[in-house]
Amino acid sequence: MSLPNYPHQAADGTSPQSAPEPAPARSNALAVAALVLGILAILLFWTVVGGMVLGLLAVVLGIIGARRARGGRAPRRTMSMVGAVLGALGLVASTVIVIIGVSLFNSEEFDNFNDCVEHANSQSEKDQCAEDFSNDVEN
Repeated sequence: MSLPNYPHQAADGTSPQSAPEPAPARSNALAVAALVLGILAILLFWTVVGGMVLGLLAVVLGIIGARRARGGRAPRRTMSMVGAVLGALGLVASTVIVIIGVSLFNSEEFDNFNDCVEHANSQSEKDQCAEDFSNDVEN
């Protein structure tokens, strides 16, 4: 007994048509991750981990997500770009803060403040050292 030949089946029981290609994914996890990390980088730019690390990750993931979207493999190119831009802003702001902090701690005024505090015998002398340091930095 043989199987009847239906128009949608070949004689051996397999489909003569190839399976349709899967549609591109309708979500872009890299874009979402870049946007979330970019927002966190902006909010936490005053910390090294928040601004620099999260900002760098947002930039990298945003660029990869945008390239995938441009190639048609994923949607949300704009979200990827916004995440990358926010990450870059957080990265730049955090880098500026680190540079200012390093230059301040390597300054002559900070060395003078450190020496003053080490030689101070009372709290009032330490307070005077802090006031002198503040005046030196402002001038």
